[in-house]
Amino acid sequence: MGAKLGQAVGGRRGGGEDLVEAHEINVTPFIDVMLVLLIIFMVAAPLATVDLGVNLPASAVEPSPRPDKPVFVTVKPDLSVAVGEDVIARDTLTATIDAATKGDKNERIYLRADKAVSYGDLMEVMNLLRNAGYLKIALVGLDGRT
Repeated sequence: MGAKLGQAVGGRRGGGEDLVEAHEINVTPFIDVMLVLLIIFMVAAPLATVDLGVNLPASAVEPSPRPDKPVFVTVKPDLSVAVGEDVIARDTLTATIDAATKGDKNERIYLRADKAVSYGDLMEVMNLLRNAGYLKIALVGLDGRT
């Protein structure tokens, strides 16, 4: 009985020689995982691209309440900029906004633009506002909930 137990526990009889360990990594599970990830990315990549026409000016969202005296910045079709009802030069936008908000950089600025204004031109005005320190900018659109 002792010899059988020694063989079951120790492996070989004699005990002087150890078993040789295999130091190779089994890469088959890694290849399977990589192929599954490749298939997932191949299926998900076309879904991540959007190629749709968008009409942004109308909105179906419940409008948020406006303050008593909101500050409107308007980009007209000829790319002139107006604060309130006054048309101003772009280089005086910062000073005019500071005067309209009394220097309060946390006040929300309402930005509206004509449909004819390109997205790049609208982004230029938004960048001017950001560089002036006004980070709360709301885009104004038509109410499309009719």
